[in-house]
Amino acid sequence: MSGYASFAQFYPYYLSEHSHRLCRRMHFIGSSLVIAIVLFTVVTAQWRGLWLVPLAGYGFAWLGHYVYEKNRPATFRYPLYSLLGDWVMYGQMLRGKVSF
Repeated sequence: MSGYASFAQFYPYYLSEHSHRLCRRMHFIGSSLVIAIVLFTVVTAQWRGLWLVPLAGYGFAWLGHYVYEKNRPATFRYPLYSLLGDWVMYGQMLRGKVSF
């Protein structure tokens, strides 16, 4: 992960790239859909539905970046830290530590 020695160093940058509340909301919607799709496919054993996971997750997140944040998603430069950042931010939004 060039530029960051740890996720702890990366995460403040990640949050700064999500300063627009509608971008964060788009991330939240996409992540919630990912959870719903995975649960549905596991419960129904309709595994072909898993192709929707990246579409929902990345689709909503990237829409938030391009439409509201007007920046390039961190996924392109820091794919693993960015994925982890999505879920950390999601959890913090659920707990009220990051605003909707």
